[in-house]
Order: sequence, then structure tokens, then C-alpha cells
Amino acid sequence: MLVRLLYVSRAVDKDSTEAIESILAAARHHNLQNGITGILCYGGGVFVQAIEGGRRAVNQLYNHIIEDPRHTDIELLHYEEISERRFGGWTMGQVNLSKLNTSIVLKYSERPEFDPYSVSGKVSLALLEELMATASIIGRA
Repeated sequence: MLVRLLYVSRAVDKDSTEAIESILAAARHHNLQNGITGILCYGGGVFVQAIEGGRRAVNQLYNHIIEDPRHTDIELLHYEEISERRFGGWTMGQVNLSKLNTSIVLKYSERPEFDPYSVSGKVSLALLEELMATASIIGRA
């Protein structure tokens, strides 16, 4: 059974490019071995991540993320059973939230800065889908 999980968290070290790269590298290595795909968005010290895969693998990964000392203020935004993956082409694609086109952000948010803590999980997922459709996702690894 496939599931999709979407969560938001804050980086403990908000200005660390090294932490982001470390998270991406670990995710790409782990996810490939465990049949997990997804996307990681970051900006302004905030992570938004969608992960897809088998229910057990996704749940185990989320439990690991909760324990990861690089994250704080972790909130589950959305969890659902799925019939197919939306982010199947990425072991972990990436988006820099601080470089989003303002018109795309305003489509889903009250303000020109996207704040995943203040919108629903479905809104955050819709934004991720639009970013995928508009080729804003980099790092197809």
C-alpha cells in the first residue's frame, strides 16, 4: 500500500547550507534503498517535505525525522493512502522556498511569503504540484 505524507519543520541551524545538503544526501541515499520518493522544500529556515512510498517505510522515515536533531517544530500537514505517486521521478527533489515566484505563492497564500504553518496540508501539496508542473523542482536525483 502506497501513502503520501507531508510535514513542515524548522531547521535548528537556519543558515546552514551544510545541514540542508546533509539532509538531501542522506534522504537520497536512504530513499533509493527503501522505495521512497518525494520532494524537500526549504527557505527561511523552514522545511516542507512530501514523502511517498510503502506505508511502513514512510512511517518509519517520519519517526526518524521526528527524532532528527536538525529539525524542530515538526507538524504533520497531510497523510493519505494513494494509488500512484506524484513525485515518483525524485528520490528527493528540492525547491528553495525563498526563491519562489510571488505570483505562484499568492495563488495559495494570503501573503507573498509562503508559510506552510498557516495553510492547510492540501494547499501545501497543491503548491508542490504546481512547482513540479512549472519545473521549479531541481535535483532530480
